[in-house]
Amino acid sequence: MNASRPASVSVLTLARGRQDHLRNVILGLAHQIRLPDELVIAAMQDAPFEDLPDAPFPIRQIVVPGEELPLARARNAVAAEADGDVLVFLDVDCIPHPALVSDYYAAATPGSGLSMGEVMYLPAGAAAPGWTIAGFDAVAERHSDRQGPPSEPRRLCRDYRCFWSLNFALHRQDWDRSGGFDEAYSGYGGEDTDFGRTLDAQGIPIWWIRGARVYHQHHAHCMPPIHHVTSILRNTEIFAAKWGHRTMEHWLKAFRMMGLIEDTPQGLRILRDPGPEDFALCAQADDMPYAASARVIRALEARQATIPLTDRTAQLSGAAAS
Repeated sequence: MNASRPASVSVLTLARGRQDHLRNVILGLAHQIRLPDELVIAAMQDAPFEDLPDAPFPIRQIVVPGEELPLARARNAVAAEADGDVLVFLDVDCIPHPALVSDYYAAATPGSGLSMGEVMYLPAGAAAPGWTIAGFDAVAERHSDRQGPPSEPRRLCRDYRCFWSLNFALHRQDWDRSGGFDEAYSGYGGEDTDFGRTLDAQGIPIWWIRGARVYHQHHAHCMPPIHHVTSILRNTEIFAAKWGHRTMEHWLKAFRMMGLIEDTPQGLRILRDPGPEDFALCAQADDMPYAASARVIRALEARQATIPLTDRTAQLSGAAAS
């Protein structure tokens, strides 16, 4: 950081569609205690967004097309485009608390590593026009599968697999040192864990911090993400070739238990496409603030426990012979 001037902050987000979600992100940034110096949007579609709300900071867009979600490439693109010393990455469905930018501004100093702020999940309808932060705080919930904020200002995250890109920040010096996200990954899944593993290998610490809160806007989602089986299988094999073992094992476990995939000597293989029963099991209902893989895996394990052992053996033998 240049000691002769204060650090600048670039907020970076990626979006395909989600116009209403993006509008709420901009409104949340417009009410920051410490305004960002810019917002850079990667439009993962054929054209930039139109009719965005006015904001008290510059908004720039870059188009990052791709039939599958180019998540790794888009994050690298917005970081390369940004002018800021501090890079704040927000998913487009995350409305920032008014203190988010100031919290990350304090945390993301040169060499300090990557910081992950708090995430709260909103029920359906909570982010309707006229929303307030006080209203969010009254109804938002923490995710049962995720680490909560530390009681101290920050706590070292000792498991790189806990990194996820929903809400994080780091100084540009640490970003440059990391090399960014690996663009071998395309579509959904794997690029986050790969980035966390890269930071771990390079000795760049990952921190949980208290504050830097976002409110995750409710939207239809499946967890485990059965709508992304193809890219998850491809990306876990890319991870295995790079690091010597697969990632996203909890999702792979659920896919196996649902009969969607199997292991073969040649690698993972898709057995069938997910059907209505699978989506009914994994989908986030309107009364659920978030989808959770652990809930689905528990249901699958309970279902499997009711199947007689002889039937389970026959199912396994049939799958192996197919």
